[in-house]
Amino acid sequence: MSSTAEIIEHSGEKLYTIGTVSKLTGVGAITLRAWERRYGLIQPVRKQSGHRLYTRRHIDQINRITALTQQGMRISQIRAEMLESSADADSGPDADKWKVYLNSMMAAIISFDEERLEEIYNEALSLYPIGLVTSNLLTPLLVELGLRWETTKGSIAEEHFFAFYLRNKLGARYHHRSRGNRGPLILLAGLPGENHEIGLLLFALAVHESGYRVLPLGANMPLDELALVARKKGCDAIVLSGAIEPSKDTLSRELPRLVETKVAPVLIGGPSAVYAGDAIGRAGAEPLGRDIGHGLQRLAEVLA
Repeated sequence: MSSTAEIIEHSGEKLYTIGTVSKLTGVGAITLRAWERRYGLIQPVRKQSGHRLYTRRHIDQINRITALTQQGMRISQIRAEMLESSADADSGPDADKWKVYLNSMMAAIISFDEERLEEIYNEALSLYPIGLVTSNLLTPLLVELGLRWETTKGSIAEEHFFAFYLRNKLGARYHHRSRGNRGPLILLAGLPGENHEIGLLLFALAVHESGYRVLPLGANMPLDELALVARKKGCDAIVLSGAIEPSKDTLSRELPRLVETKVAPVLIGGPSAVYAGDAIGRAGAEPLGRDIGHGLQRLAEVLA
């Protein structure tokens, strides 16, 4: 199989091959076929050749299945209606509006037009809560940029341009947050080797808005230093974030050692939790998945 993601245009909608979807979601092709044949959960588009093609909505549904199984639900218990997100249920002008925002922001990124990017982002924030802007706009946009990175010349510069812009916007929001929270103290850090902070910042903001206190340590944090910090500050949980597959050393040595200190529960979110969910569980940590809403729910359950 080629390492380059394959994207196909069909009736104005982008369709993704099973190999690309497997890389995006961390779910193997054999598993995807089983979910379709045995449980009727994902129904891809079929080419005349019989090859499966998937839409963005299918990718969202696959991520939802992963989140549900990480909550302890058996695949046989999952029904198709459980895979509908708030964005799927939102039909009419609002649904069309998100598509317009997504396409407009992508066009601004491709043309490196920060002024236009700022205009669109601020308009979305003026009309919708930050949680909806994150789930319906920022997250799909980051997925789209990741795909372009794999398939389009010059797209690395586009992703870096947007990442720099968004990091500054989220950082400013975090810096100016209210300081009155009295909830549990959550230590947040990026996994070793993880140099991206966007997911970490998004989760930090969501955690803060849910009433928790936050102690952020940034990206690419050595795990052997976290127990000391967590004990010193009396942290109630350690949440790690990553968009890459953790190294074997991290999963087999560093993570179990951190868990064994028992200073606080250790949870891992982001795509890393999908890529290595089983290994994270074996290490004694809790995989949160890549959905922020599910991550917050699971965090609350662990701390209850």
